[in-house]
Amino acid sequence: MKSDAKRGIWRMVHAERAALADDLARLDAGQWDAPSLCEGWTVHDVAAHLVDTARTTRIGFVAGLVRARFDFDRQNARGVERERGASPQETLERLRRVASRTTTPPAPLDTRLVEEVVHGEDIRRAVGLVRAYPQEAVVRALRLQARTPAAFGGAKETVASVRLTATDADLSIGEGPEVAGPALSLLLAVSGRRQAVEELGGPGVSALRATA
Repeated sequence: MKSDAKRGIWRMVHAERAALADDLARLDAGQWDAPSLCEGWTVHDVAAHLVDTARTTRIGFVAGLVRARFDFDRQNARGVERERGASPQETLERLRRVASRTTTPPAPLDTRLVEEVVHGEDIRRAVGLVRAYPQEAVVRALRLQARTPAAFGGAKETVASVRLTATDADLSIGEGPEVAGPALSLLLAVSGRRQAVEELGGPGVSALRATA
């Protein structure tokens, strides 16, 4: 990837981190404890996870995975425990401190957009907040999820038998019965957020619902 493209992606990532921190600053204690769209995690947990992923380096990711015996869920749970502050304000301050970092695990750079957009919605939808994400960030995240195997956190198998069509972007992915809707709803649906499936239409929705 050319350096200009990388800088553009990082600008979007940093902007999303900053925007989420601003939204989190508006929440009360009860909202921080609310269940997020990420199953098993509260809003506070998701915020801590985003601190952890922002801190992640290539070497650190591999070392952490080895310590977790190659269990991604265990590795993520340990990261949340490590970065979750004693109070929401402490976690929020940690998120602000890492907002401009440019370290990544050994994965495509667009995974940083997946993290920020999908987990941003995990939090915002849980507490009734709305954000208009840059179309490029959502489209890049969706394209990456569609070509990444589930074993690596993607949705390649989920979308193998349908065609995803964004109604608000120039995007069509795959072959088969069409699933149509906003790009953000498509991204969330293929990332396992079942609530977003209800925002989609087309003959392929039932097939997507069965696998999402």
